[in-house]
Amino acid sequence: MTTTTATELATLLDRVRAGREFGPNVYSTLDVLQVLYDRVLRITPATVDDPDRDRFLLSKGHAVAGYYALLAARGFVPVEWLDDQGGPASRLGDHPDRTLVPGVEVGSGSLGHGLGLGVGVALGLRAQGRTDPRVYVLLGDAELDEGANHEAIAYAGATGLGNLTAIVVDNRSATYGWPGGAASRFTVNGWTAATVDGHHHDALHAALTGHDHHRPHVVVAAVADGK
Repeated sequence: MTTTTATELATLLDRVRAGREFGPNVYSTLDVLQVLYDRVLRITPATVDDPDRDRFLLSKGHAVAGYYALLAARGFVPVEWLDDQGGPASRLGDHPDRTLVPGVEVGSGSLGHGLGLGVGVALGLRAQGRTDPRVYVLLGDAELDEGANHEAIAYAGATGLGNLTAIVVDNRSATYGWPGGAASRFTVNGWTAATVDGHHHDALHAALTGHDHHRPHVVVAAVADGK
């Protein structure tokens, strides 16, 4: 399997940047995205419509720059598209659009909706009898302040959605937090959980593949405060 080097990703991200500044919301997700697309997700440009593909949902849509760089690195979109990201005629908006960008599963906008959408996708796959595909949802810890996520966490746990994995990039920016940390918000509702260094690729890979197939799984990718 080919992998995306940090240098390659940085070069592609510079094409998206085009003189603009990116904040921690982008940089905090890069390692998770690399591990997902290089080592975990069963999806390629040739299988974007395969019903048995894995699904990745970016709930943290404002961190889309790194996502676009990864999609270009893996051949889902032409590299040239990066040069006009956010332009009037560009397919690459400031949030991803599934109708315009190959490989994107859902459009995003207001924070807090991605996990609920992921629950719906996981339920749909289970209803179709498709037991191999997994659904991965990437969100920020501040999104957990949204009540819709609490409902999604509780429902997924109660229904044993073993094909669902949430990844929470945790820089402790949530307004309220949760007793015992972000992972405990999920485990109290029946999820399995792993908390790892959000920049350590081997640890991320082990955590992302550490689900038991019987319960939903969460990986808390811890990064520095504000990063």
